[in-house]
Amino acid sequence: MARSLNNVIGFDDAPFERTHRGDVLIIGAVYSGARLEGVLSAKVRRDGANSTRVLAELVRGSRFFRHTQVILLQGIAFAGFNVVDLEELHRVLGIPVVTVARRRPNLAAIRRALLEQVPGGARKWRLVEKAGPMEPASGLHIQRAGLSLKQAESLLKRLQVNGLMPEPLRTAHLIAGGVILGESRHRP
Repeated sequence: MARSLNNVIGFDDAPFERTHRGDVLIIGAVYSGARLEGVLSAKVRRDGANSTRVLAELVRGSRFFRHTQVILLQGIAFAGFNVVDLEELHRVLGIPVVTVARRRPNLAAIRRALLEQVPGGARKWRLVEKAGPMEPASGLHIQRAGLSLKQAESLLKRLQVNGLMPEPLRTAHLIAGGVILGESRHRP
């Protein structure tokens, strides 16, 4: 993959109450280089199992699909523990997928929570394991499917315009918070 990866969609979920059950908004910020080109939105089930399918349908059904070169995800799960199957999303869309986290997650705590408290937790834990270990990249921690660590680092560095978080993820986070809370707050 020698081409420059300029067309990126960054996804983050909207804030929700701890006691919330049901669907949670996810926002995709579509970028071409440093320019915001559009916004996508959908809903996934709190602690559900539909995030991979919903993301694939949302991206594939959008007018941006033809030009999209990378999908960035704010973590491997949305809406609590609705875990994305990175390899499957990459396979279905034919687009590299990268999860991004500020800090290395506590995998022991995540495993315990999934196996002891979440319906379908064993399957979800297998998806986390299948995604591979978190790798340090450009001051963040990532998991990836469909591109090398070097390509991922180069992409992140180019998109780190206003801090460590890549601009598509930062924008998705701000939009999601603003829509749900009436104003955006907190960093992603």
